[in-house]
Amino acid sequence: MDEVEMWQGIIIGAVGGAIAGLVIWLAELSRQHYLKKSHTKRVLKWLKENTKPKHSEVWRSTRAIASHNNLSEDRIRFICSHSDKIRLNTKDGNESKELWKLKQV
Repeated sequence: MDEVEMWQGIIIGAVGGAIAGLVIWLAELSRQHYLKKSHTKRVLKWLKENTKPKHSEVWRSTRAIASHNNLSEDRIRFICSHSDKIRLNTKDGNESKELWKLKQV
């Protein structure tokens, strides 16, 4: 093997590795986006069914949303705080119990 073939092999390996890394990164980015969208849709549907006018409750706790949607409380906090359709109750002053509801359109 001469020096030119060796450098070609190194370049091909480096470019192939970079392309593989890019594909894996894009696949993970797509997966995270899909999960966020899917979980948000699930939480929005649950809130529509379990808050007024279909239910007596106006505000729902992070724990209640998490347990009914089989998601962690941290995931619910992330989803609700990033959704433009869900609002956090900041008026009660009870910081230990996070309460969420759908924003009125």
